[in-house]
Parts: sequence; structure tokens; C-alpha cells
Amino acid sequence: MTASLTSSHRSSDSVAQDHRALERAGLRPLVPVRPPLQLVEPEGQLQVHTATYRGSFSSVLSQAMRTAGLGSRVLIAQFLKGGVHQGPQGCVRLCGGLTWLRPDVPACLSQADHPGGAAAVDAVWQSCRRHLRDGDIDQLVLDEVGLAVGLGYVEEGALLDALDQRPPAMDVVITGPAIPPSIVAMADQVTQLRRGF
Repeated sequence: MTASLTSSHRSSDSVAQDHRALERAGLRPLVPVRPPLQLVEPEGQLQVHTATYRGSFSSVLSQAMRTAGLGSRVLIAQFLKGGVHQGPQGCVRLCGGLTWLRPDVPACLSQADHPGGAAAVDAVWQSCRRHLRDGDIDQLVLDEVGLAVGLGYVEEGALLDALDQRPPAMDVVITGPAIPPSIVAMADQVTQLRRGF
């Protein structure tokens, strides 16, 4: 930080003296033309963060936490991470505006036929779908939704429709491997992590 002993702003006396000098010289002072302010609607983005491996979620998590810490309403939905018995009724709230949702299953899902997996993932998807429809949050993170589509837990067409009809100001971040090409094609930004350390 720097400080100055003199004012960086010109006083009205200084501006008036400049105008008088121009008039004495027979010139007209320039009148600054200010363009009118135009308010624009906030525009959300659909971002895809993908990798060939699971576990590429940390940078998106950091971004979501910063966003929530700045006052935005953020939902992180992890479709295949279990083990904490959450479900929509037991979601965790952090940082004031951050809600964290996982399926109510005893372990992480890696197969299509996990007992109770379909119902638990569907409960998470229905919650996300409602937020996409209602627009009551600012950012929605859908972690491993591509794998959930591949395992048959979420229908690709339903995901496409919900993303296509989301409110224009909502940011949606999709993470994980196996993101369907149809989702990648509609994304505003695609980040591909090529290797993990």
C-alpha cells in the first residue's frame, strides 16, 4: 500500500481555472461524454472438470468453498461417494452458504447393482434437479455425475434437459471421469486434467 501527501484528485478550483484559460484562448472546454450505464443480467456458466481418474475434485472443492465464503449459495452433490449416511435429509452445511450432499449408502458406489444404491443416488439427483429447476442456489457442483450416468443411476437425457433448462444466472460445475460427450458439447468451459500427483 502506498500513501501520498498530495491529493490525486483535482479540486473544482483547478478545473474552473482550466475552463477559464480555454475560454480566454477562444476555445471551448471539452465536455466529457459518459456512456449510459447498462445493467446486464448475471450469466452463469456450465463448466466441466474431467480427468481419466477419480479424485480430481480438490480444485473444484476449493473454488466452491471460496464462492460460498463470499456469500453465494453453493450445493456440492457427490453422486457416488457414500459412507457417511447423509442423503438429502442429512446434508451437511458449511461456511454459511455451502451445502454438501452425498447418497445415503454405507460405502462408495462403483457398480450398478449396489444394494440401495439406485434409490440413494436418485434421491441426490432429485434434489439437484429441483435446484436446477427452482434456481434457488448460485452454484451447483455435480461430482461424478458422468459415472452415475454410465452406471445407470442417472439418465443422460434427464441430465441434459435439466442442465438446458437451468436458470441463466446459475453456475453448474460437473466433475469426474466419463463425462458424456453430449454434456461436454454444451459446456462453456472444459478443463481436462491429464495426470494427477
